[in-house]
Amino acid sequence: MKLMSLPLLINHAFRYVIDHSVKYNIDESHALKHSMEVFHYTNKIYKSEVVKHPYLKEQQDIIYASAILHDMCDKKYMLESDGILQIQNFMRCRMSDYITEEKISTISEIIGTMSYSKVKVNGFPKLDNFQRAYHIVREADLLCAYDVDRCVIYAMMCEHMNYQDSLKRAVDLFENRVLKYRADNLFITNYSKNASLKLHMTAVREIHHIKENIDLMY
Repeated sequence: MKLMSLPLLINHAFRYVIDHSVKYNIDESHALKHSMEVFHYTNKIYKSEVVKHPYLKEQQDIIYASAILHDMCDKKYMLESDGILQIQNFMRCRMSDYITEEKISTISEIIGTMSYSKVKVNGFPKLDNFQRAYHIVREADLLCAYDVDRCVIYAMMCEHMNYQDSLKRAVDLFENRVLKYRADNLFITNYSKNASLKLHMTAVREIHHIKENIDLMY
């Protein structure tokens, strides 16, 4: 892929996120803002990893497309298989000048296996030369999960909870899942190990504050 084509691919992918989020009523916890945040973390992890693994330069299109589009097949909003098929059709229609059929297949494999729930049940998939690309995108998504407000937004928008109950749900999710990411060895890159430690410490303080004050918020 020519480097000059990468901005076009990224622009098309973000446009798809906007249109697809409207079509399926995907709330902001998984729509454009989240895609942008995962993309930004992905870029940071990629820059750290490509120094040690130069072959990743040839996989930037796979890495960035996966990062931007990863939640456009989320089972919370649609049938995952339908979402992946629509992403494939979109890439074949709008990105065929930038990306090959083989890479479309790899992107589908990454976004279809990177969720926390699937990793906990099935472990990491075997993606051969694209294994590190997979971990870059997967870890970027996990780093975004340390955002307590994002968890609250999803509960309020999609589960129709009030603010106080959404905070309680966030506390439960963080204590039983997010704050266990590091102990569960879900980060393998040096960037993510370091970044997750800082995010973990911040989240611990925030959850502690919420637990102390949650009954005083009404």
